[in-house]
Amino acid sequence: MNKIEILAPAGGFDSVIAAVRSGADAVYLGEKSFSARSSAKNFDEEELTNAVAYCHIHGVKVYVTINTIVFDNEFERLKSAIISAANADVDALIVQNMGVARLARQLVPKLALHASTQMSVHTASGVRALYEMGFKRVVLSREMSREEIIEARKVPVELEVFVHGALCMCVSGQCYFSAMLGSRSGNRGACAQPCRLPFSVGKGQGEYALSLKDNSLVSYIEDLQNIGVTSAKIEGRMKRPEYVAAAVRACREQRDFGVVSDETQNMLRQVFSRTGFTDGYYTSKLGKNMFGTRTKDDVTAAGEKLFASVRNSYKDEIKNVAVRGKFTAKLFEKPILEVTDGEHTITKLLDIACEKAEKIPLSIEKCKSQLTKTGGTAYDFESIEINIDDNISIAMSALNLLRRQALADLDKARATVHNYKLNDVDIVFQKHLGAGENKNVRARTLGTKISPAFKACELVFIPLFSDINEVKRLIDEGYSVGVEIPRGMFGRESQIENQLCKVKNIGIEDVLCHNIGASYTAKRIGFILHGGFGLNLVNTYDLMWAQEYGFEDVELSFEMTFEQINKLGGSIKRGIISYGYLPLMLCRNCPVKGAGIDCKSCKNTSKMQDRKGKHFFLKCDGNCTEVLNCVPLFIAEEELSNLCTNFHTLRFSVENYVENVENIKDFNAFSMLKDKFTRGLYRRGVK
Repeated sequence: MNKIEILAPAGGFDSVIAAVRSGADAVYLGEKSFSARSSAKNFDEEELTNAVAYCHIHGVKVYVTINTIVFDNEFERLKSAIISAANADVDALIVQNMGVARLARQLVPKLALHASTQMSVHTASGVRALYEMGFKRVVLSREMSREEIIEARKVPVELEVFVHGALCMCVSGQCYFSAMLGSRSGNRGACAQPCRLPFSVGKGQGEYALSLKDNSLVSYIEDLQNIGVTSAKIEGRMKRPEYVAAAVRACREQRDFGVVSDETQNMLRQVFSRTGFTDGYYTSKLGKNMFGTRTKDDVTAAGEKLFASVRNSYKDEIKNVAVRGKFTAKLFEKPILEVTDGEHTITKLLDIACEKAEKIPLSIEKCKSQLTKTGGTAYDFESIEINIDDNISIAMSALNLLRRQALADLDKARATVHNYKLNDVDIVFQKHLGAGENKNVRARTLGTKISPAFKACELVFIPLFSDINEVKRLIDEGYSVGVEIPRGMFGRESQIENQLCKVKNIGIEDVLCHNIGASYTAKRIGFILHGGFGLNLVNTYDLMWAQEYGFEDVELSFEMTFEQINKLGGSIKRGIISYGYLPLMLCRNCPVKGAGIDCKSCKNTSKMQDRKGKHFFLKCDGNCTEVLNCVPLFIAEEELSNLCTNFHTLRFSVENYVENVENIKDFNAFSMLKDKFTRGLYRRGVK
């Protein structure tokens, strides 16, 4: 059994050094322009090349994150970023965006792709879909339990699991809270972390209803290794190098010795904590105990004395590369030094010939002493063979030069592992022909009790787990009905598949899918696929991928502007959400339960209040909870008519009047729209 990889974060070169010297097997770091941690220092082309070389010399892999959504006008820069990563010889790209993956494959076919946790993959079906697309590794959602990880492991692809670091309340890739509140998009790496602000549920309960303790599965590393997980990932590209060192050290001790020392445990707690750690998702023990904030005691524990102690632990270069040498020196001939690490062999010839000693001849012991001085490098001579003539002389400076040149050449040989072949690819966006002024209307509801007005909709998506008899009734009464697969599929793939088969048997053909796992399952059963907003489709290459995969049409991300939407290419039909309380978060750990309120008391009617008195609806489907915006989105018909789209969707989540709408086109006349509403991000966009 291979040892599980210890994968460390690096926000800057100082963190790369801390990770490598503390024993990491791999590091992941951000490209300057397209990183889901844009506030980290990140790496430009030269810095990236130096970081990769340093890591490769030490036998450490480097994965580069280009894990944000990318708009069409950024694709030339994206192309340069991918080429820079390939030229730097990185070991893999971590990507969120299917369009990014598509371009990367065209440019550098041999460059491995890792599916970012931003892809929201939390089922075995999602893992299998990405495996069949050619991804080498899948970074699983942090919310998965041990049993769910075991199920995902049945797919023959590398799995990466977060074992330490911050927990977002929302499933990664499904958070729009920061974007909606201040245009700082988590899907663009600019999250303002509103979840760490005060939010209460019920009568002032749970003052920080969206703030979780940090995740720590360090003690489960052996278990993950036995399951077959490839990589144990540490979160924290925005944290200090000392944090990186402490976390790597803890993971190495647990993996290599089966226990973390008390000293290291204390160090790990003190460098960063939110009132302790949690393993709640892995152990399926959700609820109130998972919530926590960063207190004054947590902050004061991380003092300069502690950081100085941690820095001291990695201040010296590690010599983790064993080499063997052979030195030959014959009278009147140029001496030769051969050095090998077992894979690369370097032979260096000194320009100066050996002379006859006039006083003290060169000894074998002196040769060994000079040639094995490797201070400041990654190398440690485990043996060196000395073959020298008697009574010869070589200047010590010459021996030192020979050693330095040989090790420098070995550095160069080790730094480049892949030598990627790059293709010359032009970025071409197929022009979209647009659509007429009249847009098809679709609706999404939370129930089956709807008015006859909805018969005017091209499609009405109802929850997958609606009562079968009610679904039959809607079909019999002439509604064009499809089903929506829950965005959170955790632990219920088999139930979802069984229910899909049931609705298919009564005539349902259309399925709304918000993640790749849902799409894979629905496609395999033979449904017509409709892509939901949760797929985060934002560029022409995304749409080209969606069409190639088999989607009939797609909802565009509501993080796009009208201008960006109208410039999209591709021929697949596309639409937007034109009305609804937009989902800002998808949470597996319910904020209501976190506040100590049970389901019986909640009755799926709870709201969450922020510090300004605004109320956010909380809607639970029995598995996950959506946090809805405090005001509805509304886009007027005259605005819709100017869009190059084919349909728009009315997304009903909390409204109680859908049974009484007389004309679906006139629903905006209802009194609730006289109150405050938002046009979302369609005009202001995201950073």
